[in-house]
Amino acid sequence: MSASVLSAASSSIAMFPSGLANDKYRGAVVEDLQLPPAFSLPSDEAILRAIELAYDRDFSHIPVLSRDRRPIGYVDVAGLKAKWEAGTANPTDNVVQYMTKFQRKASEPYTLITPSTPLNELEEFLQQNIFALVTDYDRKFVLAVATSQDLENFVSRRGL
Repeated sequence: MSASVLSAASSSIAMFPSGLANDKYRGAVVEDLQLPPAFSLPSDEAILRAIELAYDRDFSHIPVLSRDRRPIGYVDVAGLKAKWEAGTANPTDNVVQYMTKFQRKASEPYTLITPSTPLNELEEFLQQNIFALVTDYDRKFVLAVATSQDLENFVSRRGL
């Protein structure tokens, strides 16, 4: 390699913020995952209907929303189905009875994941969580649900 090519390569790497040159997602953001629109359940939805809807959409976890459409928790569909088949959950029970409630404490601040969140930040979040709710900046609407599988699919599609 000539000195001028090495110099140009060095200066182009220097233009990237620290760590971006090594970013395996090449600066991609959550929006680049092209996730399907979120599917959420109202807290008073019957578990039978929730299971049917989840299997129709091939979702394993579904956010549960309060009456004012704020995310309050999620349903693990496989766990819910197992309880129903074991007879410990009635098909007409509300999903709120079987959901995992989101922990909102001062010691555990809410991590905002939006369409413009870098994928490397999403990956860090997913190392500690099963999935991420992608919301608008004001956290009023759940736009999508992102999983580690979504990141793996993105990497394989892009050949990164």
